[in-house]
Amino acid sequence: MSGGTFSFAVGPEMAGQRLDQFLAGQPPFLSRSQVQRLMEKGLVLINTCPGRSSCRLRAGDLIVMTVPPPEEVTLQPEAIPLEILYEDEDLLVVNKPAGLVVHPAVGHHRGTLVNALLDHCSDLSGIGGYLRPGIVHRLDKDTSGLLLVSKSDFAHQGLSAQLKARQIKRTYLALVHGEVRPERGLIDAPLGRDPRDRKRIAVITGGREARTHYRVRERFPGYTLLDVDLETGRTHQIRVHLAYAGYPVAGDPVYGTRHTRADNPLNLPGQALHARRIAFTHPRTAQLLAFEAPPPPAFSEALNLLRRLNQP
Repeated sequence: MSGGTFSFAVGPEMAGQRLDQFLAGQPPFLSRSQVQRLMEKGLVLINTCPGRSSCRLRAGDLIVMTVPPPEEVTLQPEAIPLEILYEDEDLLVVNKPAGLVVHPAVGHHRGTLVNALLDHCSDLSGIGGYLRPGIVHRLDKDTSGLLLVSKSDFAHQGLSAQLKARQIKRTYLALVHGEVRPERGLIDAPLGRDPRDRKRIAVITGGREARTHYRVRERFPGYTLLDVDLETGRTHQIRVHLAYAGYPVAGDPVYGTRHTRADNPLNLPGQALHARRIAFTHPRTAQLLAFEAPPPPAFSEALNLLRRLNQP
């Protein structure tokens, strides 16, 4: 949430809309819950009077919203175990467990991968900012697998350039609902914030380019195991693209359908998505490096259960 004061004049086309819904659709694109918290603090005014969430707008209304600057945070090292596949003076390759948040956010400053990295090494790159030092790219909390971390600004700049040029190759394992056809394909659909729920990502007209390649790895009754390659790396890209194609990731609490969220016979703690392979060029030595990691126990157990059920 960036700080500042924002003013909005309500046009005729917005008349009748709820105040909180209107503000969630305007820059700086806060969630409705964030807007409501600002209202509770008296930081949203409509025609100079404190605004309420349920207030219905009229043409000509003037809204002023004040967003406080982000609170300053001092990150604390924490002795959280890490599985490190590779480390040198410039970078690390970490196998992140499912359930571990990558970097702190406002209101969530402890128990993250960054806190663990600060305990492991004190020389993380500062380019990522004070809340995400060393972080070149990220994984969702409940997505497990391989993550690159930079220890020097030189490495951060080089790895970020490779990421932007789509030269870092990332392959994921995804267990999805349904029998995926054809055997391999490309999902090419633009992504952006869901206009109905700013916390979610959706396929939208005018969104950012997003391309996901997949190929079938193994089939089970009602499920398919895929290898998924990211050509672009948008927020929640794989989960949104596969759900859009009709094959939501098993265990996904956000992008699964109501049926798939309620029906979880595999007892998955979250989405069955694992970053299993990463390949990149070392920014200092120019050596091509590639690393692989097997899926975590819950994911492997779900696959083993499906294989047993699939036996004749």
